[in-house]
Amino acid sequence: MNVAQFGVLEKDLLDDFQRDFPLVPRPYRAIAERLGCDEDTVLELLCQMIKAGLITRIGPVFAPHRAGASTLAAVAVPEDRLESVAALVSGYDEVNHNYEREHRINLWFVVCAPAAERVAEVLRDIAARTGLEVLDLPLEQAFHIDLGFPLQWS
Repeated sequence: MNVAQFGVLEKDLLDDFQRDFPLVPRPYRAIAERLGCDEDTVLELLCQMIKAGLITRIGPVFAPHRAGASTLAAVAVPEDRLESVAALVSGYDEVNHNYEREHRINLWFVVCAPAAERVAEVLRDIAARTGLEVLDLPLEQAFHIDLGFPLQWS
């Protein structure tokens, strides 16, 4: 599945539930009812999008340090290693995303864990496994950034 294959149902599924995800025992059933399909269809579409790499996670976003601990981290990765280091970083359950920036320090990611000790452990482990210095950039001032955005395709 790729973006070109998206129909109205897939677009509505992604657009309509970035906020106000149903907090009920069967959220995918509630989503299906609102979309006019069945729960199995919603789950299958989400699985297909995850397998295709079109979405990476389904889950809540919490204000920093309201539940557990987190930090922004960055690494200067040689260009020829960027893909493999990014894959290694993404392999940690505590990392929910990483991204490339056009800078010498080119790989950025967020680490979230139940406690600050685990955040530090993940950063040390990434440094040990890659042989690269990991910059720990803890939050100094919080800003609210709405991470939801409409996926408008023609």
